[in-house]
Amino acid sequence: MTTKSETQTSRTVFLLTHTGRPAAIRSADRVVTGLLRCGIGVRVLAEEAVDLPLPAAVELVAEVGPGAVEGCELIIVLGGDGTLLRGAEFARASGVPMLGVNLGRVGFLAEAERDDLDKVVDRVVTKEYEVEERMTLDVLVRNDGHIVHTDWALNEASVEKASRERLLEVVTEVDGRPVSRFGGDGVVCATPTGSTAYAFSAGGPVVWPEVEALLMVPISAHALFAKPLVTSPRSVLAVEVQPKTPHGVLWCDGRRTVELPAGARVEVRRGAVPVRLARLHHASFTDRLVAKFALPVAGWRGAPQ
Repeated sequence: MTTKSETQTSRTVFLLTHTGRPAAIRSADRVVTGLLRCGIGVRVLAEEAVDLPLPAAVELVAEVGPGAVEGCELIIVLGGDGTLLRGAEFARASGVPMLGVNLGRVGFLAEAERDDLDKVVDRVVTKEYEVEERMTLDVLVRNDGHIVHTDWALNEASVEKASRERLLEVVTEVDGRPVSRFGGDGVVCATPTGSTAYAFSAGGPVVWPEVEALLMVPISAHALFAKPLVTSPRSVLAVEVQPKTPHGVLWCDGRRTVELPAGARVEVRRGAVPVRLARLHHASFTDRLVAKFALPVAGWRGAPQ
């Protein structure tokens, strides 16, 4: 028979921290101390450990791939949007849920703020969290008819101009049919999760996370018709870099990039593998939206009773 203490000891959490932020280092110390005190193991990347005040009980792992989180119950990420997207790479590759603590500015992927650290530890210890799946994107690049690159994204895949002084000429396509040709700064293809990230800055709509859809949002397009599009999650979006335009660049979640020569074609479809997020709160996305963007709601009287 396994005792409660033995069960807790067998549990391990993977901790990912933005070690360049002093606030993140202090937060990591609090989280590690709280988890170890409750008998939950903590695993940290060896390359991050040199910057963190970690007790000897913390397990260090040199591997930076999915094997780093093998056997872990959760991935706890402390940092801003960039660190959360880095955590999403581990989460997608391993299937382990990610719990984000925002130490940056907006942090839509985060489930908690820095003032909630003790609550985060308590919820992890008692397993009082739920797990939801978020759509991803599968991305491939063709050149001369051959697939030359494959990638993925949680927020967005963006085709952008590489030279500031020159427009990028593209033709957009949905489900094998052309939509519009224009010159501009590029095109963002996004998930509902990414609708509040780059796509939002480019003028796209906010899409609730439970909506299954794909977004295509032109960036500063010089065209009569260059409106944001919301398509079926079964659609295939494509952006073709025109032959006589300067080369472009593909960015996936602002983290991974590849050059797009003139004539390259980028295809984006719903990802085969989702990212799993751990949730502590049952607050609606509407409330999250208002809080994150500090939207003015004074004067609201509520629905009629």
